This record gives sequence, structure tokens and C-alpha cells, in this order.
Amino acid sequence: MHANFDCPSSCPFTIGRDSALDFPVGQVRRVAAGGAATPGDVDETKRNVLKLAAVAGLLAIGAGGAVGGAIQYLQPPSVGLSAYPKVQLLDIDGSPLTTTKVESEYNVETESLYLFNYPLQNEPNFLLNLYPASGTPNPDNTNGAQNVPGGVGTYKSIVAFSAICQHLGCPAPAIAYYPPGTCSQTPGGRTFYIHCSCHGSTYDPQNSASNLTGPAVLPLPQVVLVTDDSDIIYATSLNGPPVNGHLNSLQGDYGVGATSQLVRETPVQSCNFPA
Repeated sequence: MHANFDCPSSCPFTIGRDSALDFPVGQVRRVAAGGAATPGDVDETKRNVLKLAAVAGLLAIGAGGAVGGAIQYLQPPSVGLSAYPKVQLLDIDGSPLTTTKVESEYNVETESLYLFNYPLQNEPNFLLNLYPASGTPNPDNTNGAQNVPGGVGTYKSIVAFSAICQHLGCPAPAIAYYPPGTCSQTPGGRTFYIHCSCHGSTYDPQNSASNLTGPAVLPLPQVVLVTDDSDIIYATSLNGPPVNGHLNSLQGDYGVGATSQLVRETPVQSCNFPA
């Protein structure tokens, strides 16, 4: 007996296929009540892809904002000044500092440190009068000096230098002025100098704080001092390299304002000069 499995269209269990259902998986079509497809087919797969792209874009924007905000907090804007200000110096009692006061109160043999901040609040400086109390310096300047570079006053002996060591940034009083006879060593033939007890660097206040002994290789920045008709001393700028720890001596803290007052400190002295 030959079996014929072909079923004619008249088979009772055969369901006719509606062409309106012939579309890809994931695609939605609107089908009219009578079974005919209507215009405006919606591709659900493409719709989902577009939704995912939109969400990813929003996440990226949010992440970018979060990263930008994090960088802003990790790297706060630097503070500082745009130019060197002219700052009036005040004596330790708050009165205007004049060259007459300095010459009568401080000299090359003064052991205490007299410091003022300029141009920023975290940049201390030495105020020195290198003229000897006993009178004119001797020919080899072992007892004092006059007419030094940048000096002001009657004998051009009043100078100011950064009180932060140019080696690793030790501040005063660890770096200090050493009057004649403080130590037996005379680096570069100098009997008075600025010396840092942290690592032994020594500077020559007679010659713009140039290096006498290492390990520092840069001189101390020198404060430019000027006086007015009333003999009052002002700080107006810095010469030399930047203050140690500052890419720019004008950046790294807030300015001192219109005045800067002297403070007295006791030096930390040690005769540990490099061999």
C-alpha cells in the first residue's frame, strides 16, 4: 500500500498561513482587524539599540562630569599673586621700619633672627644689617660689610634674603644667619654667613646669598628693598631663582597684604659644614 502524505488544501486540520505574520523576529507590525498589514512597521530591535546608545551616552556624560569634578577637588586652583606688590615693612613693635631704626638696633653681630614674610604668607625672609657696630669694615670684610649688592641705608648694608634653604627647603630657624665667630669654619674665607643646619648648605650675604658650601647649588632669592623720603623700608620684588618649594615665587599661598611685620626668632645653629 502506498502512503501519500501530501495533504491537499482541503484537509480539515490544515490552517492556512497569513502573509501578514511573515516578518523577522523582534519586529512588531501593526495588523488590521481584517488581517492586512498597516504602514508604519516598528523595528523593535533597532529601537532597543537606539535606547541602549542613548543610555550609554548619558552615562558617559555623567561619568565625564564625575571625573572632572574629582579632578577639580584633587587639584584645587592655585593661589597667589599676579605681580610683586610694594609692601611696607614694620618693626617688631608694629611701627614703620626705617633704615635709621635698623642701623641703630641691628648689625653684623646681631645673633637673633629678624624675619618678615614676602611676597606670600609662607615665604619668610631674613632682614640683615651687615655693617659692624664698631665702625667701618676692615679691608678683608671679616668684621662686616658695606656697599653690598642690593643694600639700602647709609652704608648700603641692609639686605634681605629668603629664609628657606635652596637644598630641601628647611626654613628658619634651622637655616640662620651666623655672626662672625659663631663657628670656627670660614667657608670661602667668610667669617659671617647664612648656614643651614639641616644639611650644611652655606650662603654669602655679602654677595647676593651666593653658595659657599653645598649641597645647595642655587643662591637664596634676594628681596629687593627700597626706601622713601621718610626713610621707611619697602619690599618690592625678588631677584634670583624661585623660593624653594615654589614653581614661581608668586604662587603657592596668599599675599601678605600691604604691610609685613618683623618677628624675632632664636636661631638653631650647628657647625656641621660639608667636608
